[in-house]
Amino acid sequence: MKPFLAAAISAIALITAAPALADTLIDNVQGITIGEDGAAERFEALVIGDDGRIERVLERGEDRPRTDYREDGRGRVMLPGLIDAHVHVMDLGLAALTLDLSDTKSLEEALEKIRAFAAENDSRPWILGRGWNQEKWGLGRFPTAAELDSAVSDRPVYLQRVDGHAGWANTKALEAAGITAKTKSPDGGRVERLPGSQDPSGIFVDAAEALMHDAIPAPRPAERDLALREAQKRLHGYGVTAVADMGTTIEDWQAFRRAGDAGALTLRIMSYAAGPEQMVLIGGSGPTPWLYDDRLRMNGVKLYLDGALGSRGAWLKRPYADDPQNTGLPLLAPAQLRNILVQSARGGFQPAIHAIGDAANADALNAVNEIAESFPQDLRWRIEHAQIVDPADIGKFGRHGIIASMQPTHQTSDRVMAEARLDPARLTGAYAWNSIREAGAKLAFGSDAPVETPDVFAGIAAATTRTDTSGQPFGGWLPQERVTREQALAAFTSDAAYAGFAEGRFGRLTEGERADFVLVDRDPLLATPEEIRATKVLQTWVGGQKVYEAD
Repeated sequence: MKPFLAAAISAIALITAAPALADTLIDNVQGITIGEDGAAERFEALVIGDDGRIERVLERGEDRPRTDYREDGRGRVMLPGLIDAHVHVMDLGLAALTLDLSDTKSLEEALEKIRAFAAENDSRPWILGRGWNQEKWGLGRFPTAAELDSAVSDRPVYLQRVDGHAGWANTKALEAAGITAKTKSPDGGRVERLPGSQDPSGIFVDAAEALMHDAIPAPRPAERDLALREAQKRLHGYGVTAVADMGTTIEDWQAFRRAGDAGALTLRIMSYAAGPEQMVLIGGSGPTPWLYDDRLRMNGVKLYLDGALGSRGAWLKRPYADDPQNTGLPLLAPAQLRNILVQSARGGFQPAIHAIGDAANADALNAVNEIAESFPQDLRWRIEHAQIVDPADIGKFGRHGIIASMQPTHQTSDRVMAEARLDPARLTGAYAWNSIREAGAKLAFGSDAPVETPDVFAGIAAATTRTDTSGQPFGGWLPQERVTREQALAAFTSDAAYAGFAEGRFGRLTEGERADFVLVDRDPLLATPEEIRATKVLQTWVGGQKVYEAD
């Protein structure tokens, strides 16, 4: 780790050595921001004060004031800094340092990549990674420990599924964790078994993953610091200036604080603690104040109500169409959910409830609507994903200011799998962005990175077309659920800021807010879907300072 640590320290030194910002004019841009009414507004220049806030927004024909510095935008398109409303920052960074299987198209290809990675990293005591997807492989089943043994058998291997809701272990890893045929599946989880026996197959779904996590060495502080640096670099490359981090642990929080103390926290992080215990450990009696010039705040708590559709852990009202004995895995009983929501609300913590299946979404919506009456303060209750919703429940989003935090590229990635898992009647409430918006919910869009690539422009294209990168299906999948380009841009900027209590601080290019913006090579409100997906981020600025430049 020493070379990596030295590189991280060098990067911190470069950032902290940057000169203090003076008044700056960013001129000659095709500026676009979202107004208070949700409509796009255009401008040609910004004046940024020495505190990194916007002092003036200049439209066509307005006189340019004298400033200490002038930056020529060369006619490029300027957008507000993009906000990813649902990411896992540390997982994204650690994924850059471990094995990535997300590009593999078959089990054989994955095994070859695992074999090569292990050979290149022969000093690592464990081989760790993520990204496998048995659906993408066309396997029709989960892979097994024996198949993983064929690639690496001399040390433990543990690899998370692409959605983060299942893991794949080899025999050495099973032995290290003490997993045997006598090991029972925990509540809210499932230890998969080999056909016709109780022997573990090597797959752990949802809460059962904890059986393996207890045996895996935790990342050291220096490794977390490096992972944060990698995550920031990758996100800024996509024009992302702020995120909602879903599932922050105390160790993650300390890494964020170390970066902030060193002047190396360039990403704005709206944090949601990994459960009620971490919530109290980090926030104490309530959310933290904004720290480091609005770069870090612990807003609330992330709760898991069910698993994922791909691993059949999403909690459904009726059994899976392709698994008639299975309705998924509820991870919290109704009483547990309501108790935690009350505890959170009493402290002013914002709840963010992971709900994917229609049963999970129904329980989340019912719980919020039952409890919110007793807590008149503005908590901005969030439901994360809201992927499969019973059409009869969609109207409940319009009550009590519930925010639907959704990820457009999940729809294009999951479409074929969702059609296999669900019957046509349930698909009418699948990834129902427009219906949920029309019911009165505010949409906050994200990527769920590293589950999906944190590419906002891919998200905008998916949200406005309901088609994948090859234009399929023709005309869009359930096209009535498309949103407009302005609505999609707002969901990735101003509305995502509102969802994290950041409105007035960042999310729009307007006087008084932080000067977070991105320069790109095309106008997403005018480009074709194919052109939107091909958008190139040229520069990313946070607080009036450049944090990324292409090439």
